[in-house]
Amino acid sequence: MPELEINNKKVKLSNLEKVFWPQEGYTKHDLISYYIEVSSYLLPFLKDRPCNFQRFPDGIEGKRFYQKNIPSFAPEWVETVPIASDKRTINYIMVNNLETLVFLANLACLEIHPWHSRRKKIKNPDWGIVDLDPQEGVEFSQVVETARAVKKVLDDLELKGYPKTSGATGMQIYIPLKPRYTYEQVRDIIGYICKLVHEKEPKITTMERMVKKRGDTVYLDYLQNLWGQTINAPYTVRPRPKAPVSTPLTWEEALSGKVSPSDFTIKNIFSRLEEKGDLFAPVLQGEQLATAILRKLK
Repeated sequence: MPELEINNKKVKLSNLEKVFWPQEGYTKHDLISYYIEVSSYLLPFLKDRPCNFQRFPDGIEGKRFYQKNIPSFAPEWVETVPIASDKRTINYIMVNNLETLVFLANLACLEIHPWHSRRKKIKNPDWGIVDLDPQEGVEFSQVVETARAVKKVLDDLELKGYPKTSGATGMQIYIPLKPRYTYEQVRDIIGYICKLVHEKEPKITTMERMVKKRGDTVYLDYLQNLWGQTINAPYTVRPRPKAPVSTPLTWEEALSGKVSPSDFTIKNIFSRLEEKGDLFAPVLQGEQLATAILRKLK
């Protein structure tokens, strides 16, 4: 069995030639190589955060399942954080280094979903996310118009947001926050923003929780900000044809109508990163306060 030595840790690899993307012929080797190459961009968004993973042991057309608890066979150097619920305690993996990332890629973890909070302030998210989720059959142009309304609302509230493609069909806008609010407060902050967006675009957006009642709209999903809810990290791969990557955008790109979530893949993302760098870096640096919104909600 081949292995890599990373930071004096040995990571065993297996089934490197197994095809994960049948149409393109991309293999597990391609997946692992991608995550190694993108690690300097990805790891800062995972550091010290509990993570969920979606695993595809037989590729994107095979079975899939979520992994939360650390597997029993994981190396002892994989860091975890225990989080208790009513039913049990889960030992979540934290992807704090390259060797852990490669270990997970070898387990066919295509999608990596970090929590919105870090270990030291686990109850206080340091970002909120406006998740623009187009319902089946809705064109991406409708997502773009919704994002335009989000930008106007954020400007009015004097908040900065940073858009990225989901890598699938939608767009997500991250709003960095000082880690002083509870998950419930962040949900309410993002819910208030979504309410204002819906008021601006009532025909093309919805906040309806029942899927069958949403119609041909973009769902403004603010409930993704609750405790334990997660969204795929920037620079993670999605289980779709061409191996698209969830990619940060400039606002100009996001609102241009010229960008599609499928444009950026594990094969072409690096020329973009060389040209533009990490457009999401301010998400980890630009702490903001949203107390004024909470006052309005009282």
